Amino acid sequence: MALVPAKQILEEAQKKGYGVGAYNVNNMEQIQAIMAAAKETQSPVIIQASRGALKYSNFTYLGYLMKAAVIENPDIPVAMHLDHGNSLESAIKAIDLGFSSVMIDGSLMEDGKTASTYDYNVKVTRSVVEYAHARGVSVEAEIGTLGGLEDGVGSGKIHLTDPNEAKKFVDETGVDSLAIAIGTSHGAYKFKGAANLAFDVLKKIRGLINIPIVLHGASSVPKELIDEVNKYGGKMPGATGVPMASLQEAVKLGVSKINVDTDGRLAITAAIRKVFTETPEKFDPRDYLGPARTALTNLIISKMKDFGTAGHAKDYAPKTLEDMKKEYGSK
Repeated sequence: MALVPAKQILEEAQKKGYGVGAYNVNNMEQIQAIMAAAKETQSPVIIQASRGALKYSNFTYLGYLMKAAVIENPDIPVAMHLDHGNSLESAIKAIDLGFSSVMIDGSLMEDGKTASTYDYNVKVTRSVVEYAHARGVSVEAEIGTLGGLEDGVGSGKIHLTDPNEAKKFVDETGVDSLAIAIGTSHGAYKFKGAANLAFDVLKKIRGLINIPIVLHGASSVPKELIDEVNKYGGKMPGATGVPMASLQEAVKLGVSKINVDTDGRLAITAAIRKVFTETPEKFDPRDYLGPARTALTNLIISKMKDFGTAGHAKDYAPKTLEDMKKEYGSK
């Protein structure tokens, strides 16, 4: 079994200058698709579930499906990650389910929409760090806010991360990785005009902190997927994402974790719409979920190659949560 802390996966990526995709999951087919891509490309991988996804699946179902991915792929380093936890309680619930990594988003209040204060963010983040590290679990936090909404999470306003505040935050909380805001946005409609990221902010932050940097809202929203969705009855005019070239530049400048959710949703939706349109007599869920799973696998394979993750699955001996307890305890 190769359940590993996200801290190890991301620190190894940081050392060698590649990015690791963190792919959101809601059901079995998504998990299978992501792991098939990881196996095909020999990539370490982070499978992550939002609070909304866990609630949708009644928590235990999705937790055990994610554990199945680890059991079925013993040679692939896999981190099970909570995306956008909103409180210590949500982190505890994920850790109890066996997650090896949690994100606490103290940049927003518990409602997941209202921007918080710096002091609030520090307080809630530190409480999660203390609880998680005692159990060997990695912690990601966020400073700054993204635009857009996804799974009901987001303030809808972009507030770029202040580099000096980022350094102070890392020093005061002891987090393992930091999500920053440099202009990305949740959802399928990220930019009204040209897609511009604040690489100057990223450079300054990278120069001030030495832990892995995370980019949320980083789906590319490929035009070919939007065209496919619309071709088969969808209505998504003007959907835009972060160009892959921009994500690759971000990796070069120090981003180690890239969150991808929307692109996976688009690949699945396009495949299902195609089946329903071309073969309307089909009614067996396997007839449309199967092609959806294949479409997602192909998408994730391309991401793993583009981020530079491919080929790094066997670079290092995986650490356990027990190993991490000792490591955290020695500090």
